[in-house]
Amino acid sequence: QVQLVESGGGLVQAGGSLRLSCAASGRTFSSYSAGWFRQAPGKEREFVAAMSWSGGSGYYADSVKGRFTISRDYARNTVYLQMNSLKPEDTAVYYCAADRRRAATSPADFGSWGQGTQVTVSS
Repeated sequence: QVQLVESGGGLVQAGGSLRLSCAASGRTFSSYSAGWFRQAPGKEREFVAAMSWSGGSGYYADSVKGRFTISRDYARNTVYLQMNSLKPEDTAVYYCAADRRRAATSPADFGSWGQGTQVTVSS
């Protein structure tokens, strides 16, 4: 298990951008796949983006494809989510997740979670 701490959330107008960060503790984080999920009030937690331990282009939900980009800095043990062209429907608490297994899209496939960071997009 690794410990994850998200940051970078906030209030932004529609069309704006935010970059979320997820800092991980533990020297073995480079061997973990990482993902971002979000949960809006009254809704289930949903997949946003994921990246395998080896890096690569990542996987995205259709609702964010072309607007969001997941990346990781192995030297800093940090995963990022760059969010552009934000929409009011992107408003949610965003969670970072990690697991030793291959990158997946289900919350059940991730064993380590951060506390979440609030993203609010105003119209």
